[in-house]
Amino acid sequence: MSTALLARPHPIAGCADALRAVLQDVADVQPVFMSVAEKEVALVELTRAEAQLAELKARVLAVSDDVAVEHGARDVAWLAHATQADPRAARAELHLAMALERRAVVAGGMRSGAVSSVQARVIVEAVEGLPAELGAGLAAQAEQTLVGYAAQHPPRELKRLGRRILEVVAPEVAQAEEGRRLEEEGRAREKASLRFRDLGEGRTRITGVLPTSVAERWKHYLQAFTSPRQRGGDAVRGERVPQHRAYAEAFAALLELLDPARLPEHGGDATTVIVTIGVAQLCSDLGAAGVIAGDGEEAISGTEARRLACQAQIIPAVLGGKGEVLDLGRRMRLFSKAQRRALRLRDRRCRAEGCTIPAAWTEAHHWKPWSAGGPTDLANAVSLCSHHHHRIHDRTYRPELLTNGDVRFSRRT
Repeated sequence: MSTALLARPHPIAGCADALRAVLQDVADVQPVFMSVAEKEVALVELTRAEAQLAELKARVLAVSDDVAVEHGARDVAWLAHATQADPRAARAELHLAMALERRAVVAGGMRSGAVSSVQARVIVEAVEGLPAELGAGLAAQAEQTLVGYAAQHPPRELKRLGRRILEVVAPEVAQAEEGRRLEEEGRAREKASLRFRDLGEGRTRITGVLPTSVAERWKHYLQAFTSPRQRGGDAVRGERVPQHRAYAEAFAALLELLDPARLPEHGGDATTVIVTIGVAQLCSDLGAAGVIAGDGEEAISGTEARRLACQAQIIPAVLGGKGEVLDLGRRMRLFSKAQRRALRLRDRRCRAEGCTIPAAWTEAHHWKPWSAGGPTDLANAVSLCSHHHHRIHDRTYRPELLTNGDVRFSRRT
């Protein structure tokens, strides 16, 4: 009897064996005959199971340094070798595993299947990036808040919320952090550099370090050229241009649009910058602002926002720039540029449920068709990517506007 007890495997080892056995049972089962509802449920549940399995693996990985010692390895390289995995990915898993040892709430979210491993990494990075003087209590509050957000927000949005979590749990500390950001921006400008090296054969290597606000503005310009709507010809021919090459081509196209006659005086045309900041904050020495650039929002100081205002139009988040009318009612069918900017600020992405296409690449859709009396105003507008804009006009699908502003599609029966 005692021999049988000693031979009994550890519950976690037994779980691993049972999982493989269950998976082996369905190894030859084809999903082609599953109903739509069955496939939907299976995919959602398998995704949640992935999170639970990732947490269990992390729990074991966090206490497996003795296995590395056994193999004479310095870290989890032994696991990468044993499973033919990428050592960098294995080390990233180890890093998350060690973090979960310190973050019980995040680990609990993964254990229940409510938080994915990608979301967990975002939350851990946000919480551990908080100022050390914040204290364990507020850090725990931030962790709990972000885990709660994970139920409604994908990793990209969760990362943006993580950057602003300090304003939720400790507004007074956030003010001090804004002062630190001012100093960082000053150092970033002092350390900025841009170098050109002729490689021959008609090529030049450009290397540099730029302030984030400058880099985001540059990236925003390039994305105007690399949007899939601008590269429709490539999609038709079935060609896929790598993003780094697309940026290079966009940079060349951008330079061709500059007016040389204006460069010495104005340094080129200014862009329009949408700044989410209150008037009082904009006028104060310290105030957090958000610049809507590219496919997300970058936090900058009020001082940096005022500096940008010297070279670009500032469109407040609530008002139209220079009195631009945002609600045209029935006077015009097409949305104006001012309305498109407001939509971009409000929606941030294609509002089809689960879609992550940035708002800059979307089209403005009348929720109630203009031909049926729908007004051309923001309350009747929604941002949709080309795919979902075609889908919403497809009578095969029934669109439903959710309370959070997303649009859910379901097939008509």
